[in-house]
Amino acid sequence: MLDKRPYDRRRFLRDAAVGTAAVSTAGLVAGASAAPAQAATAAPAAAGPWRSGAVSFRWWGTSGWRIDIGDRTLLVDPYLSRYDTGLFKGAFNENTRLKVDTTVVDPLVDRAENILVTHTHWDHFNDVPHIAERTGARVVGTLTAYHLGLAYGLPSTQLAPVRGGEVLDFGAYTVEVVSSLHSRNAAWSMAFPGVRLSRPPKPETIADLPEGDTLAYQIRVDGGPSVFFMGASDFAERNLAGLAPDVAMVASAASTSTADYVPRLMAALDHPKVVVPVHWDNFETPLTNPPTVAPKDRERLDDLIAAVRKASPRSRVLVPEYHTAYHF
Repeated sequence: MLDKRPYDRRRFLRDAAVGTAAVSTAGLVAGASAAPAQAATAAPAAAGPWRSGAVSFRWWGTSGWRIDIGDRTLLVDPYLSRYDTGLFKGAFNENTRLKVDTTVVDPLVDRAENILVTHTHWDHFNDVPHIAERTGARVVGTLTAYHLGLAYGLPSTQLAPVRGGEVLDFGAYTVEVVSSLHSRNAAWSMAFPGVRLSRPPKPETIADLPEGDTLAYQIRVDGGPSVFFMGASDFAERNLAGLAPDVAMVASAASTSTADYVPRLMAALDHPKVVVPVHWDNFETPLTNPPTVAPKDRERLDDLIAAVRKASPRSRVLVPEYHTAYHF
């Protein structure tokens, strides 16, 4: 039976199991590698009839995650194809053709029951239709994600449009949908703004996948942690009230256009015990460790770590590596 008393369980976890997670950021700021195998290990939750093993979280680059709850799997923004658009070479080509590298995607995604999409830019949505078709997974996302799913030939019964405020009960876990915001570039704008209010033609280039509004998600595992997922580095503080996650997957700021990004976010999330920076790697390079980081993104990552330590000194910062199973 799913625990319907989030505050009692949340406070227990925040003060006990998750509090054992300890990751030093001193070496990370200096450029050293993390020690993921020892990073965020807590006492495993007792198994229930709905699962046969522990809960694990694996980072797949950008803001992508694979979450295994025993024998059940859900994904967040799974982008594995990671092809070259010129973005990290200073020669961005918005007419880059969309493609799925099945030789990479298929071996990694053996199963999935839900795919949570924060927004529909190519580095978040590109592989979603293929994965959904292959696994039968339900795609949870904005109305734009719904109409794009139709454009790719997915049946409407496999698409779950949400807006924010929904709390979806899957028995072993709940997913709370949070209306959010996309990050801003240095010109206070963004690439490919816009939404899809009806089924479009099947997308062909990365420009055919607009932002489509942005969501965040909080997953609360029965007998396990509550974990907050961002796909872009902006948010509406009022929409985060009361979430108080144990762990927060926080997108590295794309620019300084969002005022007081980290202090406001840490306060709005009630200073999570563990903060995991995401969306700082070069997502046009292979998904191999150590992650490739552009010099500017390394600076942003270091700035994010420093800002979290200043605004939320009791939080632990875990800089993840690809494919590594973290247990919070």
